[in-house]
Amino acid sequence: MGSLIMPVIKIADGAIIGARSVVTKNIGPYEIWAGNPARLIKKRFNEDVIELLQKIRWWNWDIEKIVSNIDVLVSNNEGKLKAIVK
Repeated sequence: MGSLIMPVIKIADGAIIGARSVVTKNIGPYEIWAGNPARLIKKRFNEDVIELLQKIRWWNWDIEKIVSNIDVLVSNNEGKLKAIVK
């Protein structure tokens, strides 16, 4: 099931859009939006964790680095994430 994203709308990294949603506003990083019109449901992480995830930009890493750090990336542990920020 798809969603409708209106022209010029920006969806930031890590955002989740619910099925059949109609997106009429820009979506921030690591936010969850759903509905018609889409509305913010919640943020996936606290602001500090979001900031760290944006700094490390893990999606640009090679697969070996992702695999070796997967426990940290899925932990939602601010201290562990800080340790891998370069």
